[in-house]
Amino acid sequence: MTLPQLKAAVKAGTIDTVVVGFPDPFGRLVGKRFRADYFVSSVATHGTHGCNYLLTVNLEMDPLDGFAVANWDAGFGDFEMRPDLGTMRIVPWQPGAVLVLCDFVRDDGSYVAEAPRSVLRRQLALLAEDGLSCQCASELEFYLFNQTYHSAHVDGYRSLQPSSDYRIDYHLMQPSRDEALMRAIRNGMTEARVPVESSKGEWSRGQHEINFAHAEPLPMCDLHVVFKQGVKELAEQHGKAVTFMAKYAPTEAGNSCHLHVSLWQGGRPLFWDAKAGAGSKLFRQFLGGLMKYCPEFCLCFAPTINSYKRYQPGSWAPTRMAWSTDNRTCGFRIVGRGKSFRIENRMPGADANPYLAFAAMLAAGRAGVREGLDCGEAYRGNAYVDTSLARLPSSLATAADLLDRSALARTALGDGVVDFYVRHARLECDAFGNAVTDWEKRRYFEQI
Repeated sequence: MTLPQLKAAVKAGTIDTVVVGFPDPFGRLVGKRFRADYFVSSVATHGTHGCNYLLTVNLEMDPLDGFAVANWDAGFGDFEMRPDLGTMRIVPWQPGAVLVLCDFVRDDGSYVAEAPRSVLRRQLALLAEDGLSCQCASELEFYLFNQTYHSAHVDGYRSLQPSSDYRIDYHLMQPSRDEALMRAIRNGMTEARVPVESSKGEWSRGQHEINFAHAEPLPMCDLHVVFKQGVKELAEQHGKAVTFMAKYAPTEAGNSCHLHVSLWQGGRPLFWDAKAGAGSKLFRQFLGGLMKYCPEFCLCFAPTINSYKRYQPGSWAPTRMAWSTDNRTCGFRIVGRGKSFRIENRMPGADANPYLAFAAMLAAGRAGVREGLDCGEAYRGNAYVDTSLARLPSSLATAADLLDRSALARTALGDGVVDFYVRHARLECDAFGNAVTDWEKRRYFEQI
């Protein structure tokens, strides 16, 4: 929806609310709701403001210490929330509502570097300086449960009931029982300008996957966060709940977020060598950078304590660094031919912040091109059982240390951004270290 279209809809009385939000460090949308007439007359031109503490809270909205960007000593002031009017879209599952995403901006007009959209914007600007563009896509998996969020919370998330009684990968019968919701998701997202290609049952009980049409990275990430928000809202309206946790149960597969990427120039794909019928030199260099540097960026792909429980052998999630053609045991899977030839990164879980994940891939891949790296020979076999391959980081603490020590991350993202996300990760580790879990109670309450 354009601004003139919004003005006409407001005048006609079909739109009365504009939801203004920005992606926080966890990839959640936070913000405000405005009367549509006020948004048109003021916010669309002048923006609005939000407390800068929104960058330095945990998932429970507790203000955290030790951040330079916002803190108690500076009084937790405001940053401007500047609407990106190109993101404006109707929200069909919220009557009379439009959503617009924002950038976090300082008083001098500069982007707040630590905000996720800003992190990705920086990498895209560097890519543009090379005369290149990127096409990408994300695939999201989630679990669907026959409870509402409220009832699951009241029960302590102990008796979750998946929407199917058995594994449903590519099944047509069981997913048809969920079709009322899945149809609402496919059609609602399409109407909201989130182009969904397909939905399907995934490997585990109650697990589903949605695929998007490809786009450039910033619009793709915007689609991604709108999708996650919308699916949760639609599930609630259907008396259900979904989770995008990386690993909700030890006996079930994790939720992945496979990221597809290729580089282009002037409408021409650069990863494919038509004469050789294979990947180009640029492709091999870019993939070489991913192979070398993605372990250092793993925090951008796996940002929570729970993320690392997804990296299990035989779980459809990678555990070791390898690349291959159409091999789902490897961290990087090469798919397609010609214009569809691309790299699939299987490291991220569905809990990843897409802005950070794509920014990390661009930084690592561009480093491989600058350094003239080569990806080596494609791996053949079962990467899960090959102990000669480097293993992915095994914990959030390890990933935070790797990012902290990464010279490339500090050069590509900036010291302030690296320090910011490392601090978030370490505080999350501290919070988990202080928690008493159900596992501990079951194990020690009587027998110790």
